[in-house]
Amino acid sequence: MAAAKKGEVSGVSKYYEISGDSIKSKKPVCPRCGNGVFLAEHANRNSCGKCGYTEFKK
Repeated sequence: MAAAKKGEVSGVSKYYEISGDSIKSKKPVCPRCGNGVFLAEHANRNSCGKCGYTEFKK
C-alpha cells in the first residue's frame, strides 16, 4: 500500500466529516447493512457491494 502524499487524506477518514463533537458520513450508507457500509456511486445508481441494495438516480 502506497503512503499518502503530503496534504492528502488517506484511509477511512476521507469518508467522514468531523465538526465539533459530531461525526457525519460524506457518502450514503446502506439502509440494509447499516453504519460502516457505504453505497458505491455509479452514473445512474447507488449500490451496495455487500448485499446488492440499489437506489436509482432520477
